[in-house]
Amino acid sequence: MLVEYTSLPETAKVWIYPSNRKFYDSEIDGIHQKIKAFLESWKADDATFQVSYQLLYNRFIVLFADGSNTALSNTDIDTSVQFILQLQQEHEVELLDRMNVCFKQGEFVQYKELKDFKKLLKNRAVTGKSIVFDNLVTTKEEFENYWEVPISESWYGRFLK
Repeated sequence: MLVEYTSLPETAKVWIYPSNRKFYDSEIDGIHQKIKAFLESWKADDATFQVSYQLLYNRFIVLFADGSNTALSNTDIDTSVQFILQLQQEHEVELLDRMNVCFKQGEFVQYKELKDFKKLLKNRAVTGKSIVFDNLVTTKEEFENYWEVPISESWYGRFLK
């Protein structure tokens, strides 16, 4: 069942899919519709299963699922990944590459390969105070507290040396 994000518990699972480019304004409404349709059908036979999503910075698709009453099976997770792969193909974007880094430069969100990000750090184009997105957080609580953090406070901080 699709619910408001705020109604989900802190323990809700989260999956973050960063796009390698900002979604165009002309794509946003369609993406919202596709995500809602998917989430409304995902485990629709389970009335206790609650899900929500956010589309942030026109770049991040964030899915939330409360599995406290019902565990998510590998098949359930595979179904969500298949949906993301379909979006990826339809919009010609990369959503599943975890070896890239998203960070803020001013008001803009940048998306770089890890090797290029390390060069930016070495050249001090970004610093320990720069905001990075940790797309590996796994719960709503982690998302709210540790998704957008200074590089020095994230696991990326090890590259500051």
